[in-house]
Amino acid sequence: MTIVIDCHGHFTTEPPEHHAFRTAQVAFAEGKISEKPIYPGIPDEELHAIIQANQLRQQKERGSDMTILSPRASGMGHHIGDAEVATEWARISNGNIKRIVDLFPYDFAGVCQLPQTVAGDLGPAIAELERCVDDGFVGCNLNPDPSGGRWCAPPIYDEWWDPVWEAMVRLDVPAMVHVSGSCERCLHTTGAHYINADTAVFMQLIQGDLFERHPELRLIIPHGGGAAPYHWGRYRGLSMMLDKPPVSEHLMNNLYFDTCVYHQAGIDTLFRVVEKKNILFGSELLGAVKAVDPDTGHQFDDTKRYIDELGLSEDDRHAVFEANARRVYPLLDKRLKAQGR
Repeated sequence: MTIVIDCHGHFTTEPPEHHAFRTAQVAFAEGKISEKPIYPGIPDEELHAIIQANQLRQQKERGSDMTILSPRASGMGHHIGDAEVATEWARISNGNIKRIVDLFPYDFAGVCQLPQTVAGDLGPAIAELERCVDDGFVGCNLNPDPSGGRWCAPPIYDEWWDPVWEAMVRLDVPAMVHVSGSCERCLHTTGAHYINADTAVFMQLIQGDLFERHPELRLIIPHGGGAAPYHWGRYRGLSMMLDKPPVSEHLMNNLYFDTCVYHQAGIDTLFRVVEKKNILFGSELLGAVKAVDPDTGHQFDDTKRYIDELGLSEDDRHAVFEANARRVYPLLDKRLKAQGR
């Protein structure tokens, strides 16, 4: 029987005290207050109740068995503060994910936030990745634009990023390439910045030779790959114009898209264009769009419904809902096997 694994979930139901600390931490980092705040923590009983009433409830209602869970993406805030602030915030955020996984070991697996900064020192990010893998995390979220919409970091094919790619290969973990909040008024965080970044990263990968240099590296572009699957001919043609191999050879042995596309026609297109071996089920629970589609009567982000409507073969369903995730996240596969699944 297929285990339905959602590769894209976030802890977005944090209590008010969590947000109050972050507000104070930002104020301290910006010199607006003089006293460094202390994180109050979330009691186990409260954390258990929050997850049970929100992520776990909806997960079960929608027919999912496990969610790969990470901190709130828009809350990573890599444009704020220095390495010390970023490291403290990442450790707090990842600590909550670990506690959720420990409370619900059969329902969640952890993916970590990295303490990236605009200054660009990757050392703290690699150290936090190593620490989290030791704590049982199965992957990481990597921000290709720590500046929050100003895009001052090198493109991800640049050798500047190589230390983090080498660490990921050594630890046998993938990264979901996921930006954080937008600093720019003209870029709505979830409606523009996320999708723009997904598309920009896909084009960066076409331009470079990242997977030729790191053939064991595995990356996931969320939100259905941004605009890429819906302009596939454009990117195939640009790849040819840049004298690159075909996209299927150049990228798609190492690159994967999730199914965080919130209408049937979009999912239909994704599955027509992209090979099923490159698609992982994801819903972004609880994520960017918390609304009911008046045309269907269901939540926009209930993406399993769209996939169920495709009439996939049992082999393809198994690949998209389980097997691809276990292949892309080997530490998740190891975790599931240890649980007898």
